[in-house]
Amino acid sequence: MDRLACMQSFVRAIEMNSFSAAAREQQTTQPTISKQIAALEKYLGVRLITRSTTKLNLTEEGKQYYQYCQQILETVAEAEASLEGKEKAVGTLRLGCSVLFGEMQIVPRLSLFIARYPQVKIDLMMADYFVDMVQEGLDLAIRIGNHQDKALISERIGITRRVTVASTSYFEKSGEPKTPEELTRHNCIVYTSLSTINEWHFHGKNGVIAINVKGSFQTNSSVAVRAAVLSDLGIAIAPIWMFGDDIYQGNLKVVLQDYQPVPFPIYAVYRRSRFYPAKVHCFIDFLREEFKLDPWVSDYGV
Repeated sequence: MDRLACMQSFVRAIEMNSFSAAAREQQTTQPTISKQIAALEKYLGVRLITRSTTKLNLTEEGKQYYQYCQQILETVAEAEASLEGKEKAVGTLRLGCSVLFGEMQIVPRLSLFIARYPQVKIDLMMADYFVDMVQEGLDLAIRIGNHQDKALISERIGITRRVTVASTSYFEKSGEPKTPEELTRHNCIVYTSLSTINEWHFHGKNGVIAINVKGSFQTNSSVAVRAAVLSDLGIAIAPIWMFGDDIYQGNLKVVLQDYQPVPFPIYAVYRRSRFYPAKVHCFIDFLREEFKLDPWVSDYGV
């Protein structure tokens, strides 16, 4: 029995609340995970887990053993990481980000990163919500906007500058708003994944202006927001990187230039630990340098 592998399976099964999910992450089968945990229980002579229909529950012995396993696995990983320099970044980096940001800002840069660090593989999970990093087994997440999770460490690596934008066809038909207040007379595309939902915020001469907007379409998908704007459906506030090329080509137009939407910071987020492997720090440094050169996401001088 490989006790270290069994411990890893035990910890990840509990964190993910699923033998099957732990098996998929480790590229093995659910029966293998079950056998490993059963082998641990036989070796220790105690029951570690009880199952209900929806949850894996730790016994009292299981809770104590789980804490020790976490410490042991972290110590092993720390020992391995202590031998790594930046030039020795290795392993699979499990990375999370939002869907459209991943497609437009992360994936196009991956070939350069992998060429620089050929021993690192990227496992990218994209979702338009903040995923549980422990449950999903993520090493690193790129998040846009502020968050309050004190269990995580955040490093600011850029900024999402936003614009008020619609298609030129929409403005020809409906006119252009000259002030934020005039947005209440327009069809506005609402992105429901934001905490403010239909309350849009602008920097004006006298401070922040908050406007409640409405429209015939709302969505929790940034991809759908982009498609709706390009389909002449209405006005959106969106990151300029979502539409930069379309704006330059004249398909879309930015309005309310004197009232800039409040920008959002971009953070690299990872779990608190006594250490972190080189692959994580290398990727954070890589994105920070890449974003510094890109005016749409650069935090330099802000």
